[in-house]
Amino acid sequence: ARGPKKHMKRLAAPKHWMLDKLTGTYAPKPSPGPHKQRECLPLVIFLRNRLKYALNGREVRNILMQRLVKVDGKVRTDSTYPAGFLDVISLEKTDEHFRLVYDVKGRFTVHRINPEEAKFKLGKVRRCQLGAGGIPYIVTHDGRTIRYPDPLIKVNDSVKIDLETGKIVDFIKFEVGNVAMVTGGRNMGRVGIVTDRERHHGGFDIIHIKDAKERLFATRVSNVFILGNGNKPWVSLPKDKGIKLTIAEERDARREKAAEASA
Repeated sequence: ARGPKKHMKRLAAPKHWMLDKLTGTYAPKPSPGPHKQRECLPLVIFLRNRLKYALNGREVRNILMQRLVKVDGKVRTDSTYPAGFLDVISLEKTDEHFRLVYDVKGRFTVHRINPEEAKFKLGKVRRCQLGAGGIPYIVTHDGRTIRYPDPLIKVNDSVKIDLETGKIVDFIKFEVGNVAMVTGGRNMGRVGIVTDRERHHGGFDIIHIKDAKERLFATRVSNVFILGNGNKPWVSLPKDKGIKLTIAEERDARREKAAEASA
């Protein structure tokens, strides 16, 4: 094992990429970048497997090398570039913009957004410190270091970042009563209002969340991403609106749909 690994076997790939077992031995290994290997979606999978704009990896490379794909307003030509939660992927040629958000099954969905919404993104504050020369800075979930933030911004808050300038436009405090999405664990992709924060010294703080169907669930503070003040999210949500249905409800919805289709 000399140096970092450069390959990834098909079966070791994250489940939420939804790659089948038998179409090859390998999967695209994400390049090092702003998002973790298990929490990202390489551009090749987004363009080929989700959008079906290419039939194979070679075509994806051809598309990227024409500098047609932007992630967060920057042209990316690496087919295994790790795009992650709340990243904006823009295809100028077709005038399409997508934001990577989770559906309630914990997978990245193809969520189209309008050009107005593609100008900003939210970032969760991971660190808030003083740097060299006593300069305060924060680090967001997507690896951005932003200097001289508003002194009210603390860890776990969300900041609204203008993608053109990379500056903070606004921020949302991590508070009870704000709407949040769960970005890890069993309840990944669910959206609800934060109702309570249990503090555990020396352990993990537990956050209790209530969704639009009045269902309660709890998760660790590290998995909670604040999306907006009160019950109004600042980014648009995918079609299930982050509400998880029980298996029975899913079945009934499927049957209704089938009945409508045949009627």
